[in-house]
Amino acid sequence: MPEGPEIRQAADQIAAALVDRRVTEMFFAFEHLKPYESQFVGHCVTAVRTRGKGMVICFSNQLYIYSHNQLYGRWYVRKPHSYPETNRQLRLAIHNAKKSALLYSASDIEVLQQAELATHSFLSRIELDVLDEAVTAEQVEARFRDKRFYRRQLPILLLDQHFLGGLGNYLRSEILFVARVFPTLRPIDCSESQIHALTQAVLAVTHQSYVTKGITNDLELVMQLKAQGHRRSDYRHFVFNRENRPCFVCGTAIVKEILAGRRLYYCPHCQAKIVD
Repeated sequence: MPEGPEIRQAADQIAAALVDRRVTEMFFAFEHLKPYESQFVGHCVTAVRTRGKGMVICFSNQLYIYSHNQLYGRWYVRKPHSYPETNRQLRLAIHNAKKSALLYSASDIEVLQQAELATHSFLSRIELDVLDEAVTAEQVEARFRDKRFYRRQLPILLLDQHFLGGLGNYLRSEILFVARVFPTLRPIDCSESQIHALTQAVLAVTHQSYVTKGITNDLELVMQLKAQGHRRSDYRHFVFNRENRPCFVCGTAIVKEILAGRRLYYCPHCQAKIVD
């Protein structure tokens, strides 16, 4: 599933292609949305926003298109009416004179009025979006100390969009590693220094992933490995998807476990279960 950084990257591309350009044609695959197609034609996209893993495209006619890629959704930005060769099914297409923005495979697409944004079942759950520039470290740290969350295991908590919007499976493994926190701890089990480390890791790892298009490893090490001819999959992450391979920091074999129904990776040495 695309995580917050990937959705924000897609939003940037869509905004560059659509904002301030009039829609020449709109396509919805779902029958209940087809009556809206003509309502968008002739109107401009005014903004493309993200909220966690959700995206909202804003139009000058005061309508909004919400989408969530879920597991298989993927956006393409192409020349107008140019379609990729893919087995995916086209769900939404927004065309203007210069570009087409195409959403494939996603099933969670809605047309909303402005008043509906505040009460939307997904958007309204996200109190704090990690990639929101207005979010502070103090706010993130307060979430870890919040009584609604502090007795839940970190691997489960870090997937909860109500806790922090935009985090997902690869980010949770990388955040826990960068913070040097054992995966099964709860915030209430952590020391002050661990809570601080988790806070800094949440912000730093997520923002780096957004800026670098998914790289969460140390960037100096990445440059070295890349210069040595290593593949992107070899250097992209500290621990995620690196089962039985040596930790970049200490050389210990990375461990893979299934927690909250999802893959989680960690270094048993760097993330030893020690509470100071």
